[in-house]
Amino acid sequence: MMNGASGNNSAFPNTDPGDRPWNRNAVFQIHARNKLSMTGYLPSPECLDIFLRLVNVSDVVLENNVPQTMDKLGVSYEVLKHARPDIILVRVPGFGLSGPYANHRAFGSQMEALTGLTGIRGHPDLPPPTRGITYLADAAGGLAGAYATLAALCQRKRTGRGQMVEAATTEVLFHYIGEAVMDYTMTRRVQGPLGNRHPSLAPHGCYPCKGDDSWMVIAVGSDEEWGRLCQAMGEPEWASDEVFSTVLGRYHNQDRLDRCIGQWTRKHDHIELMHRLQAHGVAAGAVLDQQELFSDPHMQHRGFFEELTQPETGTHQYPGMMWKMARTPNRIRRPAPMLGEHNEWVHRELLGIAQDEYRRLEDAGHIGMDYPPHVR
Repeated sequence: MMNGASGNNSAFPNTDPGDRPWNRNAVFQIHARNKLSMTGYLPSPECLDIFLRLVNVSDVVLENNVPQTMDKLGVSYEVLKHARPDIILVRVPGFGLSGPYANHRAFGSQMEALTGLTGIRGHPDLPPPTRGITYLADAAGGLAGAYATLAALCQRKRTGRGQMVEAATTEVLFHYIGEAVMDYTMTRRVQGPLGNRHPSLAPHGCYPCKGDDSWMVIAVGSDEEWGRLCQAMGEPEWASDEVFSTVLGRYHNQDRLDRCIGQWTRKHDHIELMHRLQAHGVAAGAVLDQQELFSDPHMQHRGFFEELTQPETGTHQYPGMMWKMARTPNRIRRPAPMLGEHNEWVHRELLGIAQDEYRRLEDAGHIGMDYPPHVR
């Protein structure tokens, strides 16, 4: 992971990975906010004992290694239960805890491919390697793991018993393409990529606008909406073509329809055109880049972006919380931690480890804030 992060300098502030790239990576900065960081070398009996002491004062252990890793490290569910009988262990492996793929290692891109998501994403005239990586698997696995954790906590509150929860990311992903899977079970039809189109709506696509790499999306779901779009466009001559007068006609002539709409949208600014179409009751949205997102008046009004200062990355605007609560104001409490930043607090204050023992473990390299040179 460190090698990959270091190799892509665009992921760091001012494209500089610095001496500790693991503390500066942009992906880590957004996902690790509000978290604490401690380190420990589990193969060491002393660190394993410390880990189990931490389990004893915790509610949940969540991990997403291949299944055999937990056993190799000596932290199986049975071991964790011995440390705390009502512990909840949430496991989010790629392919589940059993079966021929159980111990296969994979990133989100491999799991997306094996579930068929890569096969239905992208444009019909492009091969899978050009369809990009969405990392939906990572987000889906995290969301399912969080939901499963809450469900297990509710169950423990009712029964007093903990449990092990298994949320295989590939199985989670199947639910994101449920329509395609069910279509096959009922019709034996294999769905291909739709691009920006829709199974029943037309026009439905992403169209070029005035400027460099400027785009907007338009979706029309009925003849009435089609009429409003034609009105907003100034009733161009081609819009009155008989083949475009019905939903079915527009659906079967999408290539021509998209060309006509694209020729019209190219003459307009994407944001101005979004407001113009929406004023006519047409579902339309400008495709914003990151710079436009930060200056978007709606996001500014919402106070969505929050300023944080992290010692190794400096001060930046961060995407805020995903929901607002009237009685529980929720904001970003702290920036992403540096590796091992909270070692002393966890070991010394939370677990009560003596100062001399802590220093001995630190001197032995079992805990620290840097990776050994051979794994960087």
